[in-house]
Amino acid sequence: MADAADIQGADSVPARRRWLRRAVVLLSGTPVLAALIYAPAPVAHAADSSVDVQLTEVSPSAPIKSDTLTISGTVVNNGPETIKNAHVGLRVGPRLGDRSAIGEVSDRKGFRPGVDPGEIDSAFAVKIDSLTSKVGQQFTIKVPVNKLDLGADGVYQLGVSLSGSTDSRPHEQVLGIQRTFLPWQPDPAAKRSSLTYVWPLISTTHVTAETGSDELQTPVFLDDSLADELRPGGRLERMVALGKDLPVTWVIDPDLLTAVDAMTKGYRVRSPNPDGKPVQGRNRAVAEQWLSALETAVQGKKVVALPFADPDIASLAHHGKDVSGTLGQLRPATDKAKQAVETVLHVPASTDFSWPVDGAIDPAIVNVATSAGAHNVLARSDSLQETGALGYTPTAARPIGAGTTAVVADADLSTAFEGDMAAAGNSTLAVQRFLAHSLALNLQNSDEPRSYVVTPQRRPTASQADSMAVALRGLQAARWTQPSDLEAAAAAKPDPGAATQVPGAGQYPEALAKQELPVSAFEKIRTTQSTLDHFKVILSAPDRVEIPFGNTTNREMSTSWRGRPEEAAAYRDQVQAYLIGLTDKVKVVPKSDATLSGHSATIPVSVQNSLVQDVHNLVLRVKSANPTRLMFGDSGEAEQEVTVQGGHSQTVKFTANATASGPVEVSARLYTKDGVPYGKERKFTVEATEITPTVMLVIAGGVLLLVLAGIKMYASRKRVAARATAEENTQPSDESTDTGPQSTEGSGTGETVDR
Repeated sequence: MADAADIQGADSVPARRRWLRRAVVLLSGTPVLAALIYAPAPVAHAADSSVDVQLTEVSPSAPIKSDTLTISGTVVNNGPETIKNAHVGLRVGPRLGDRSAIGEVSDRKGFRPGVDPGEIDSAFAVKIDSLTSKVGQQFTIKVPVNKLDLGADGVYQLGVSLSGSTDSRPHEQVLGIQRTFLPWQPDPAAKRSSLTYVWPLISTTHVTAETGSDELQTPVFLDDSLADELRPGGRLERMVALGKDLPVTWVIDPDLLTAVDAMTKGYRVRSPNPDGKPVQGRNRAVAEQWLSALETAVQGKKVVALPFADPDIASLAHHGKDVSGTLGQLRPATDKAKQAVETVLHVPASTDFSWPVDGAIDPAIVNVATSAGAHNVLARSDSLQETGALGYTPTAARPIGAGTTAVVADADLSTAFEGDMAAAGNSTLAVQRFLAHSLALNLQNSDEPRSYVVTPQRRPTASQADSMAVALRGLQAARWTQPSDLEAAAAAKPDPGAATQVPGAGQYPEALAKQELPVSAFEKIRTTQSTLDHFKVILSAPDRVEIPFGNTTNREMSTSWRGRPEEAAAYRDQVQAYLIGLTDKVKVVPKSDATLSGHSATIPVSVQNSLVQDVHNLVLRVKSANPTRLMFGDSGEAEQEVTVQGGHSQTVKFTANATASGPVEVSARLYTKDGVPYGKERKFTVEATEITPTVMLVIAGGVLLLVLAGIKMYASRKRVAARATAEENTQPSDESTDTGPQSTEGSGTGETVDR
């Protein structure tokens, strides 16, 4: 955001005279440089700069009169020719008039004669005899600050250039330049701005909906990447190590705290193995060390807790608010946030702030942001813009109606450390630009001290955090700022003329809109929530699923999914699949076909519960597809309440009545007590056989005939046996021992039949 106001005294006559005097001295003492300026030599612009100048150190970043300024860096010859008779020189320009001038200098490329100032005394230059192609060389310039001839307080342009010649360019000329800024406020200012720096502890989503069957419900993580952020040198470790010594307001996503706290108690990680079984996490000690360090770091500091899992307020406002039940998730997310911070870190936390992505707001975003009870919305000045009528940057707090305050962070300060800060050259420039803007803010024409807020990127890298810390340390001398916290910034007296009109929906940045969660995402979340609502009513311990899935619902709406639509969709699918898998553990067991013989009989149906907890509030209902042939009681269906212990099955018996013979399809299904179908319907066939009185008479007659026939056969056998006994008794007592034919005949053939 550009400010029209000039720094007081920017065009003072003494300052101009000093600059002209330096230029005259330099031109008279360096005839080669004078020839370069006044001769029609080629001008080195961005397109033909052959030397890359990088600054790796400006120390002190905001010097005082007694300091010696040290500037270190590297020059690299990117051209095809060797550079000869070169030197690295320092150029100190006039005081910059306003913040827009700082932006213009930052964007300028290449050396511009007449625009860029001349070099200071050549005694402080670093000579480089020869710089071959594609070769770099380090340099360090040391100069007492009192030799810079700085004037009034303000921001000065600082340029470091390499000048030299080549075979094709025999005259000395500037072959490369790098510009930065020197904030000059040697003594404490009469009025100092209050500056609030938000220090965010936010990560991406790491925890799934899956938990172990143990009493602690050991959570399952997507992977073990969170440990990489927590271990020494990791992103989150650096944020804690640096933040503990800085005057910052901690803004924390409670989901991060619960995830790390779960790691300290033991956790599992999804396995890439084919069996898919989670494996034990191995970074418990890393989590314990980080959490202990964080608890120490936040003592005595202001802590703001975002709603659990840092929900994407803009996505909710633009795509989720019309999906039933979606906005209802914000209030529980806020309640969980406060409890999580106080339980894990043992410090009080404010939940009165909402933070839309990049501070971009519109009326819908403000409405959703405050729907969970927050009265302050963290906006940014490139969203809620000033008209320029004030002539200075107003205090951050702006009343925007309905008791809501927009806390408008300064865009230039907030975006100062985006990009690659791992390169020392980028970090040095970013730090000096940040300090320059902060000083320019304080020097703007305003009768009252003002309050400013900085909201950096949500998840700074380790190198970005290091750069942020360097800049904040540069302000700790309190020469033009004094530290403040976010609650004080929100409560500061607003500027009466500051802009308070929330930008319309059409002004929301298109680039941010493309990253939002789509309507389909919220519809999927609603489907999962509906499944959960029907599932938990049958459980004897519903909190075992309600808590982890409630947290997961918040995670599905997280800001961390921006720019990762495929991963976000996969996460939602996995949550739904896992929940359905749990509900399928309570089911009607598939049943084979049955035969019903007789007028009335019982049909058993089994319900299986593979969960670790008992289920109740279930009704098992059976229904005949043909009640005229097969009935249950007085109708075609019957039901019974079912309670099944965890890990067991329960068999329920239904009395069936057959009125006619033939196959009948029967369906069995579970319902909740309020009549909502639960699980899959099971179907089987009952073969009904109805027996009439006539058939019974025929069967009885047949049985009687069989009985009579048996009796007759028995009587016949008894008579034959009795006759044989009588014949034996009538034979003579003195039998002949002659073995002749008489004996053989006497045996008779009738005895053979009776044997």
